[in-house]
Amino acid sequence: MIVELVFPASGGSLPTDHAYPLYGALSGIVPAFHDAASRLRFHQIIGESQGEGRLRLAERSILRVRLPDEAIRLALPLAGKRIAIGEDSVRLGVPAVRTLVPAPTLVCRLATFKNADSPEEFLATARLKLADLGIQGDPQLPIHLDGPRAGQPKRRVVRIHGTVIVGYSLIVADLSAADSLRLQEVGLGGRTRMGCGFFVALKEGK
Repeated sequence: MIVELVFPASGGSLPTDHAYPLYGALSGIVPAFHDAASRLRFHQIIGESQGEGRLRLAERSILRVRLPDEAIRLALPLAGKRIAIGEDSVRLGVPAVRTLVPAPTLVCRLATFKNADSPEEFLATARLKLADLGIQGDPQLPIHLDGPRAGQPKRRVVRIHGTVIVGYSLIVADLSAADSLRLQEVGLGGRTRMGCGFFVALKEGK
């Protein structure tokens, strides 16, 4: 069974795009993050936007790690550690263990697919990838509600060794309970070990 470890995260602020340096920091403490066979995946630390590409850590800031229940012990060395994320640092607290809960609508902050840079290509590929997993749902691109990009899909990037990988936020609606759990367990798209393709209930992803 796949479960979730939820680590409280405290500190100052972080870059909005911190998936790859966080991946490196986690792997330095828990090498299993590098091992695809271990099935450890994580979500970027959440916080409050402070503009200029920065997030402020707040009371609700957490790090989510999903993994098989028999692998919980692998991630426990993260508890109480201060980890360096680029020039910033974050202190992780003692985690709570949660089971995954189905939700009819899930959201992913950033998913990436090969050769799917435009919104139209991305959405078409998302439909195909969901079908490949046997998941029935309605993929949608959330849009910016205000600001200079109001009305545009939420385009995201992840920087890996200086290479900019383009992706988008993705909502999948109208999911059955079984399909919702499966999408949370396996993720979608590429670079899932680096924080991409990680789905949470829509209300939790705000």
